[in-house]
Amino acid sequence: MDLEQIFQKIEEFNQNKQGSSDLHSETIFVNGNGPEKFAPLKWLIKKLPHLTNGDQLLGHGFILDSYGMYDEKNFKQSYERLFQRKLTKEQGQKTIIYTAPDNKGVFDTIESIHDSFEKLRSKNIILNGKNLPTQIGEWYARCIFGLIQKKSASQRGFDFKQGNDQVEVKVHWSDTSSPKGVKIKRSLLQLSKYLALIYLSKNFMIREVCFLDSEFVLRKFATKGHTIFLKDQDLQAYFFSKSSKHDNKVKNPTALLKFAKPTFALKIADRFS
Repeated sequence: MDLEQIFQKIEEFNQNKQGSSDLHSETIFVNGNGPEKFAPLKWLIKKLPHLTNGDQLLGHGFILDSYGMYDEKNFKQSYERLFQRKLTKEQGQKTIIYTAPDNKGVFDTIESIHDSFEKLRSKNIILNGKNLPTQIGEWYARCIFGLIQKKSASQRGFDFKQGNDQVEVKVHWSDTSSPKGVKIKRSLLQLSKYLALIYLSKNFMIREVCFLDSEFVLRKFATKGHTIFLKDQDLQAYFFSKSSKHDNKVKNPTALLKFAKPTFALKIADRFS
């Protein structure tokens, strides 16, 4: 048994509607050679004498995905086309999919990422072991606010300073903010004069910026404990898209507009163009 045999059988399964069978109730499917080609594992085991369980698929390079976690749209379309019925939420939550990764595409992408990382390192954007979004956001902060990044005397890594004033930089990477808010350590705010919040979209462009006095944050938002959670609904009046209070802290408006999402750039363009 090889991958080609598996893919051929899955292709065979997809050539006809399966509405009259009871296979719609299966919860383990195998993805074939195509984004919308799926067949139940139970059916494949019957058709391929040398296939007896899913572990053999793992040995052939397949990986396990949960439809309930990833909401794979291709599977939903395939399921509803094959079985002539809607994929219910309950069924989706139970469904497991064996997927054969595009190894060449994965390796090519990893190689491309490596090359990109090396370019970012050569331009002093990636400096340490922090994750990529954090370091890109910190670099944006350095560009926009004219911050100097120096090795910290403590073990926290790097300090950011605007002139003689220490700035705590916090990066949040997502298209939407967490309901819990951005998490800040109280001790870091106590060591800083300012807090710069850089909100990045998934495409790494800036979707919002907030620049606050650390003392103000500690006074207005601090609660018991060592951590402060800054929620959007509490901060939105201070976002750059709505407030010009800290416009004077921006040293490089060109960078701010260049790396901003178009919707964000339009809201602040009049002030920084």
